[in-house]
Amino acid sequence: MKPFDYVKPASVAEAIRMAGEPGSAILAGGTNMLDLMKVGATQPDRLVDISRLPGLDRIEWRNDGSVRIGALVRNSDLAYDDRFAKHFPAVAEALLSGASAQLRNVATVGGNLMQKTRCAYFQDKGSACNRREPGSGCDALHGENRLHAVIGWSDQCIATHPSDFCVPLAALDAVVEVEGPEGQRTIPLEMLHLLPGNAPEQQTALQPGELIVAVTLPAEASSFSSHARYLKLRERTSYAFAVVSAASLLTIESGVITEARIALGAVAAKPWRAKEAEAALQGVAPSPEAFVRAAELALAEAKPSGDNAFKIELARRILVRALTLASEGTPAEMPALPGSVLSAHTGANHVA
Repeated sequence: MKPFDYVKPASVAEAIRMAGEPGSAILAGGTNMLDLMKVGATQPDRLVDISRLPGLDRIEWRNDGSVRIGALVRNSDLAYDDRFAKHFPAVAEALLSGASAQLRNVATVGGNLMQKTRCAYFQDKGSACNRREPGSGCDALHGENRLHAVIGWSDQCIATHPSDFCVPLAALDAVVEVEGPEGQRTIPLEMLHLLPGNAPEQQTALQPGELIVAVTLPAEASSFSSHARYLKLRERTSYAFAVVSAASLLTIESGVITEARIALGAVAAKPWRAKEAEAALQGVAPSPEAFVRAAELALAEAKPSGDNAFKIELARRILVRALTLASEGTPAEMPALPGSVLSAHTGANHVA
């Protein structure tokens, strides 16, 4: 690992100043950053440790019904918060489907949002990767690419965004609060992560020195709590990124879908919101035919980036299944294997 300086700011303002200096990188839980540093894929000159900044580890319920989640709230603390899980069950299900209990106890909300879009070639310094070294090429294009992007990719990068948490957040119109040298601003989570285009090294909409301080879910997001699911298909039952995933959230009145929210994971360099599919479900009765039609619309722009055409059909199928399960109602208890299409309802408790 490359030698680096380590600093620990005492305030958000100090963290912003330190993070704005060239060669600096933010450290919170470190579950992503330290792994990448160990293999040499990321080599900062300075780590700015924000893990103890005051005021960023709170879940705040506002009078208007919205909830503000500090960037340093731990994934497990948020997932196991009874009030949060009741109002946003698909988000809790996504959180509990990621990594292991030990990692969820360390990983933070802000760190999850800032996970790097990457593949194995990013982590291998002997391979060409435009995200790691702009202009070097993309070995994934003609290499092992069966798990790579099928939507929104370019010949500069075909990696997918790894977060589970961000998928339902995108569907629920979450908003990211950031602070930087120019002050405070908000970014819709759907716009936080960027597609690769010709500049895959630019992964997010953050400006230099900006720091995520919170993410907010609007009050209306809780209206989907009765019909909300997050499903994740992975090659191993635990500790693996998704091959494909889907967040499906519905409101149903008198047997008719009045509103739908859909987002797909592991198909693009960002959580993929399927708005045409959402519109197609509005005003129709839940049915296999309606869900198949929605899935077709959600994947209408998909095309293989390599040996991964199967992911398109797989994404259609997991979306149909997620919509079907959402229409049946949110489970009273979290499934034994949250986020998994293989989960069995055993009543097992989840403790971190």
